[in-house]
Amino acid sequence: MWASIKQNPLNSMPPIYITDLDHTLLRSDQSISDFTAKVWNSKTEDAILSIATARSFQKSLHFLDKLHLDAPMILLDGTMIVTPKKKLVEIKTLNKAQADAIIAEGAKYDIYPFIIALKDIVTLEESFLFPTTLNAYQHGVLENYRNDPRMVACKNIHAIEMNLKLVYFGSHETLTPLAIHLEQTFGKELEYKLSPENYSDGWFLTILHPEGDKAHALTKVMEYLEQECKDVTVFGDSVNDIEMFKVAGTSVAVSNALDEVKAVADVVLPYSNDEDGVARYLKEI
Repeated sequence: MWASIKQNPLNSMPPIYITDLDHTLLRSDQSISDFTAKVWNSKTEDAILSIATARSFQKSLHFLDKLHLDAPMILLDGTMIVTPKKKLVEIKTLNKAQADAIIAEGAKYDIYPFIIALKDIVTLEESFLFPTTLNAYQHGVLENYRNDPRMVACKNIHAIEMNLKLVYFGSHETLTPLAIHLEQTFGKELEYKLSPENYSDGWFLTILHPEGDKAHALTKVMEYLEQECKDVTVFGDSVNDIEMFKVAGTSVAVSNALDEVKAVADVVLPYSNDEDGVARYLKEI
């Protein structure tokens, strides 16, 4: 059934699988089905499984409390790699001067970002800074974070010392010229990800360290595991998965993935995230 799978039967290392969360492993209601949990936990007996997500450490553990996790996790689009026991493997941040310069350029377009930052590198305590000047899309996103203790309202938003990512939410018409302007201004100093926001009709523009993406993080995880990228199978659905797909030995897109993601995938599943596509693949393997 899975004719595109590239496996090396002579490799003594357990197979390695790394999956995106939202709209890939998680269902659209942001849950893990009992079927997926059962398959995942069974698979960890003879394989290494982990995640590569835009979500934070605490949020990821909250979603994955049903699952056995042993391997390093790629978090916040690739800016952090952390073990389930909170050992920091790698971090890529934007310093305060860089981040404040980005904010100043965005202000010319009358839009201000959310900032996900690290308050303490030892405890991995995060801050979620958000502007008090918000558009309708940003208001909608914040509804999902009502009781999040990381939240800090900022009348005049400025970065702190260790900024993991800046995220702009808005319409495609607003964010496209902003993305072009930022890339023209900062060039290769930054990584830029413009993508539709699947929980609404809006878009988001994520600004990262140039090596703070999933592809670079995947390479670091495989070095940590003393394996090569050709030995890993990855799963995803969105723009921030594309470069990771190009690095991995086998890339698998769920059926609800964006067309540009399917175009670079080795395998396109007949199942969506709501049909437990990743778990069905793992079970069939």
